Amino acid sequence: MEDGNREDVLSNLPDHILLTILDRLNVRDAARTCVLSRRWQQLPAMLSQIKLDVLDFLPEGTTACYEREIVRINGAAVEATKSIMSRRDPSRNTIHLLSMKFFLRDNDTISIGHAVGQIMATHKVETAQFAILTEAHYSRRGDDDLVYYGRNFMLFFEACPGAFGGLTRLKLQDLRFGKSDICNVLLTCKQLKHLRMFNCNSGVWTTLQVEHLELGELEIVNCSFRKVVLISLPKLTQMAFHGWIAFQDPLSVGDVPLLETVDLTNVCLSSHKMVKLSEFLGGTSVRNLRLGFESEKIWVQPEHLTRQLAAVFCQLTFVHMAEIPEGYDLSWSLFILEPAPNLKELYLTVWDHLCTMETDREKRRALSYSIRKGLRLACEMCRDNPPPSSFPFAETKKLLVEKIITSGIDSAASIHFLSGEAIWASHVAKKNFP
Repeated sequence: MEDGNREDVLSNLPDHILLTILDRLNVRDAARTCVLSRRWQQLPAMLSQIKLDVLDFLPEGTTACYEREIVRINGAAVEATKSIMSRRDPSRNTIHLLSMKFFLRDNDTISIGHAVGQIMATHKVETAQFAILTEAHYSRRGDDDLVYYGRNFMLFFEACPGAFGGLTRLKLQDLRFGKSDICNVLLTCKQLKHLRMFNCNSGVWTTLQVEHLELGELEIVNCSFRKVVLISLPKLTQMAFHGWIAFQDPLSVGDVPLLETVDLTNVCLSSHKMVKLSEFLGGTSVRNLRLGFESEKIWVQPEHLTRQLAAVFCQLTFVHMAEIPEGYDLSWSLFILEPAPNLKELYLTVWDHLCTMETDREKRRALSYSIRKGLRLACEMCRDNPPPSSFPFAETKKLLVEKIITSGIDSAASIHFLSGEAIWASHVAKKNFP
């Protein structure tokens, strides 16, 4: 069949099939189809899914952005947004997904916000997401830069209440907020279902208080808050809390009746207080629990069976203890089994992951890292020829270790030992929740 005939066959497909194809593309690629024919020119305005990612405008093969390139691709994203929104077919009232990823840059973001706000005023948008990048994502920046980005974000937020009022997902990074800024954002974003904050704070040693009627998923990653207080989140089902800085009591859990999936990860320094999960997660009954140790000191305090611990673990069905440092006696993890009668699977990942660890001895001493007997296992990204691990790779030895650590414990849970060898190919150091 000749190329012209192939194009005719494709063009003769009904609109709903062509739109299903285009819905799988991002805005940039969908817009390119306009050159095929007059009929194709009309299709992007009929899409039910609008996905714009500023990084799609980078030249193929480019992974890093410099200021000049960021200015160019952000400008291209603005123009693409205006074009697709201005040509939107008003008779197609529902947009199933509106996803926008862009850099935080003065007038660019406000232009995107106004275009999105106008669409939200005239269309039903089921899922609307902003993922807002900063240049700190590609270069090391100081506190002054985070203050600058924080102010720019709030100017954007205040200029586009219509867009933020309809958001269901918001991803932020590298921002220093004013004292009441986060509270104001949550008050305006009344439809918010998912919030992720990476490397954000509200100044030195401040407390983040979170209260929201609709929020279902919350991620706080490497944010410098003294304490995170979950006041009332009646629909929260999933929470990830990584990289707290407080030596004690970094998390306070209030009214979260539906919370069932929790991911806690931290690099524990010598001065950090060990955490009792019965206190950390008091008032909850989680089902899925991930504890990450980043190949450093164990920060969980083993506990004797108490009513409080039993109440927290009574519904627990899945546990993954990730990146346990090599050389630790795994019997410390036993305390999870006894108070969790419904536990089905326990995963233990033992790995000294060199490409994420601080290996300089002087820096470790200066930053109060725990003393390590030695660094062993490395992934392919860490070194070309890693030395062997002390972790028992052989199945017979793994079964022996399982028998030893479960001796005297009545539990039906299946125990899985993961190691650097098991996760070598994909270079993934965690087991996702089922």
